[in-house]
Amino acid sequence: MSKEEIKYEISKVLDHFSAKALAELLAFLKELDSKHQSGPSTDSLLSRILTEDKELLAKLAQ
Repeated sequence: MSKEEIKYEISKVLDHFSAKALAELLAFLKELDSKHQSGPSTDSLLSRILTEDKELLAKLAQ
């Protein structure tokens, strides 16, 4: 899947989120991106978060 296709699919999922949830997600992603400047890559940080906290994130989503 291309980067553009992935962005499109993410956008479709995000359409179901509230404005508040989207604002929190944006703040989180911006913070993660700012840490990229001084530490591990954003890709590795996000991958680690999603891997280690997948079960917790699923519970929070319910």
